[in-house]
Amino acid sequence: MFPISTTVATRYPAFATWALIALNVLAYIWEMSWFAAGGEPALRQFLNTWGLVPARYFVPGWGEAHGLPPNTLLPFLTNTFLHGGLLHLVFNMWTLYIFGPAVEDRMGHVPYVIFYLLCGIGASFAHAWMNPTSTLPAIGASGAIAGVTGAYMRLFPRSSVVVLVPIFFYPLFFDLPAVAFATIWFVSQLIQGMASLSAHPQAGGVAWWAHIGGFIVGWFAAGIWGREGRRYRPLQADEGVFGCCPDGSRKRGPWG
Repeated sequence: MFPISTTVATRYPAFATWALIALNVLAYIWEMSWFAAGGEPALRQFLNTWGLVPARYFVPGWGEAHGLPPNTLLPFLTNTFLHGGLLHLVFNMWTLYIFGPAVEDRMGHVPYVIFYLLCGIGASFAHAWMNPTSTLPAIGASGAIAGVTGAYMRLFPRSSVVVLVPIFFYPLFFDLPAVAFATIWFVSQLIQGMASLSAHPQAGGVAWWAHIGGFIVGWFAAGIWGREGRRYRPLQADEGVFGCCPDGSRKRGPWG
């Protein structure tokens, strides 16, 4: 289920969302430069240093044995700007591009950035807590973006999300209420997360608990940052006429 678009009108340019996308792209270029310079060993050391390896914090002596700086919590943040490949980066940035602008428009640029970083850190702690002996570096912005998605669903539950569902070779498009999209997505993550608990701790794969933790942080934090919204500029004549009103509903107001 791949999100294509939303129906919430925004009134301000999404400067912070674009800046976060740019930072992720630059971080990926930096990451790949290590691979280009030193191959797999250099990239592995880079990911162990800046990615999130739970064993570094929960298994005594693991970090020192691998030449990692002690007593630093930076990887709980820096891992959220790294990615495991170009497709991983593109998919995450597309999802941020879809849901980020509406959340940023409601919160404001600076609070939105703080909110995004908080979601990423919360996702990292959730992953480390549920996988304490893993020696695999967890990387990716998906936990932070899950928080943005959770905030979108809380702030605009009655809006619509257009999703793509590929059936064999045929793309099917559906118009889902945001609350339905959130429920389906979260339940699927929770099922996969519970299943991962019985897997071998060194098995690779998706950081399901980072998604779950980020979504929960985003859902609750949206009640603080996005409850009242910003003081909007006057609505233009064509805003809210198509799709949903700026509050995410389909009711008619003085704007349309």
